Amino acid sequence: MTTDPPSAEAAQVRSTGRLRPDKHRAILAGGREVFAHSGFTRSSIDMIATAAGVSTRTIYKHFPDKAALFAAVIADSAARVAEGETTLIAEHLSDVAAVQEVEPALLNLATAWLESTAPTGDHRALMAQVHGEAAQLDPTVVTGWWHAGPGRVLDELAATLQRWDDARLLSVPAPAIAAIHYSELVSATPGPPGTSLSVEDRATWVSAGVTAFVRAYRVS
Repeated sequence: MTTDPPSAEAAQVRSTGRLRPDKHRAILAGGREVFAHSGFTRSSIDMIATAAGVSTRTIYKHFPDKAALFAAVIADSAARVAEGETTLIAEHLSDVAAVQEVEPALLNLATAWLESTAPTGDHRALMAQVHGEAAQLDPTVVTGWWHAGPGRVLDELAATLQRWDDARLLSVPAPAIAAIHYSELVSATPGPPGTSLSVEDRATWVSAGVTAFVRAYRVS
């Protein structure tokens, strides 16, 4: 990953001054917009300052360089999506108390998950960059993004599956693995990436994924 060269201005302004939360939020929003549309390499601090409505001096008060800002932007974006997804897990799975309630609850979660938390265009673009450039990114950047977003959601789902195993609603010897199985099964689609599905076909695939998951982890 290449970065903007550090400047004397950046070193000077980081040493003093209180950091305003509203400015921080504006910088993250501007960074999300610019990184999503221009990519990391073609983006510049000047471009982000313009999008955020702040000066470059203000950005350097909050972030030492472009790489640090990019890491913060993708973690923040992933955390916003994860917040909605973990809320859905609690809403649809926390009250399940009987075996016959498991499959309907998982189906309702999957449907809501795929329909209600569809990421914005900017978030999709940022995640494409993370996946496409993971080998070139600083490992701490990828780790920070993972724990803020996908990892947090999978941990929440795994914790629920562990409770279900304890209650003998399902047999889940490895909840972390099972959480990934569920995620992959309910999001699977036919054809090449980007294949468009009708609402009916999407529902058929989601239902089939949930059924396969429940069959794999049913209590024998």
